[in-house]
Amino acid sequence: MHPDPLEFLYDYQDTRDREVVALMASALAYGRVTQILKSVSSLLEKFGPSPFAFLMHATLKNLLSNLQDFKHRFTTGEEIAYMLWGAKKVIQKHGSLCLCFAGGLDKHHDTVLPALSTFAKTLNGHSTRHCLFLIPDPERGSACKRLHLFLRWMVRCDNVDPGGWQTVPASKLIVPVDTHMHRIGRHLKLTRRKQADLRTALDMTYAFRQISPEDPVRYDFVLTRLGIRNDTDSNFFQ
Repeated sequence: MHPDPLEFLYDYQDTRDREVVALMASALAYGRVTQILKSVSSLLEKFGPSPFAFLMHATLKNLLSNLQDFKHRFTTGEEIAYMLWGAKKVIQKHGSLCLCFAGGLDKHHDTVLPALSTFAKTLNGHSTRHCLFLIPDPERGSACKRLHLFLRWMVRCDNVDPGGWQTVPASKLIVPVDTHMHRIGRHLKLTRRKQADLRTALDMTYAFRQISPEDPVRYDFVLTRLGIRNDTDSNFFQ
């Protein structure tokens, strides 16, 4: 597993804690993986053994004060605080992040995209200050790689992803696509698109569905190892 921000989720058995941790870890999943792990670890140290309990008892002033010295690349502690404040308001209104997300999901939807768009709008609407980089809306055309990572972690349940969101079907998930995964997709002829955008993510997802209709993103973890671990040959996909 190491190195991967997903590894932090294994420390939390309560799904309420896990979804809060997943939201924070996925929001910071950009840049070098070593820096991501350092930043996520530093962030979680501030939340104690139960990030959910900490968040539920925190005020916005508490969050801003507690995170004022935090920084991950160009993401500030203030931005994380507002994102978490939005998450708290959503949890208070819906009961959990999962219930909020599932409320926007219809069985006739081909993918999670409609529900994800509603989820992003809801979180941003409650955050007091919009966090469009941390919580992007797929309607804007972004591949939303970090949000799809968040969903993969929380929906799938196997020896890699710990799961917890049992009401969302894995068959509707979309492959998290960044520049590295895009390069692999083009090499494997899963897409011909030259941009790592939402349409590219859908191309790759539909290609994987031909192999695994019930779990199209199951290949994401193993393929991305090639760009993360030092003991793999990422040049194979150059």
